[in-house]
Amino acid sequence: METPVKYTMEEIRGMLDRLEEEETFGTILRAKGMVAATDGGWIEFDYVPGEAEVRPGAPDVTGKFCVIGADLHEENLEKLFRRKL
Repeated sequence: METPVKYTMEEIRGMLDRLEEEETFGTILRAKGMVAATDGGWIEFDYVPGEAEVRPGAPDVTGKFCVIGADLHEENLEKLFRRKL
């Protein structure tokens, strides 16, 4: 998913923590991405169950999220990353 939305590191950490909610999002095996930060920089992140890494990143054209798993609830994932869930 691509997104023009800007985030804080705390927002991304909170979203990654929520990926543990299997009933809501499906079985998440991995997630990664790069998004614009509200402070003008960029944020990179990597997630595997039980472990998330969020760090400052290099500039990119647009924000991107990639989620890999089984029985994914894509609509809920999109809502989460667009701040609607």
